[in-house]
Amino acid sequence: MTRRPRVVVLDYGSGNVRSAQRALQRAGADAEVTADTDAAREADGLVVPGVGAFAACMTGLLGVAGDQVIAKRLAGARPVLGICVGMQVLFEAGVEHGLRTPGCGCWPGVVERLTAPVLPHMGWNSVRAPADSTLFAGLGPEQLFYFVHSYALRQPVGGASGMSGAGAGSGGPRVTWATHGEPFVAALEDGPLAATQFHPEKSGDAGAQLLANWLTVL
Repeated sequence: MTRRPRVVVLDYGSGNVRSAQRALQRAGADAEVTADTDAAREADGLVVPGVGAFAACMTGLLGVAGDQVIAKRLAGARPVLGICVGMQVLFEAGVEHGLRTPGCGCWPGVVERLTAPVLPHMGWNSVRAPADSTLFAGLGPEQLFYFVHSYALRQPVGGASGMSGAGAGSGGPRVTWATHGEPFVAALEDGPLAATQFHPEKSGDAGAQLLANWLTVL
């Protein structure tokens, strides 16, 4: 019998932890929801969900030493997947209502409010993934993913030298884009660190395939 990879969904008071857990289990993982730092550090994969405000998510994440767990995992090249605001907090900062909040600093860049006629960006949208993407392997450009957000990384991610080193030796980050009012980063893959602005756990078969693809790197 093939061993199911062991995944921890980090419980820090924010995010659809149970729906993420169920989606990972369906994709083939042995997934548990916990705030235990040892379990989060030692699992084959760590998922960092997040919904709501950047500052509130960072407060919760710091409260369970999640930033330290993420840093230690990346230092050991151990996979981490951020989802929605769980992606946003991986950047150096977020700006909401004029307030700048430091993030985990795994990647450079500041998360800002989108310029769009309707916010939040809520619903299904297509994405533009690079040809060498692992997350989007087997998923064509017609695939739709489910978004719920008003903030994102809007500026381009500057080449391999512009990233933090999470993907050292990986040939630089692979950036997936989407558009709502303006282009924004919909997903990033950088060595052991990956993240999606959309919710794969709410994205039907396409989201299930993406999670299964992520499990192949564990």
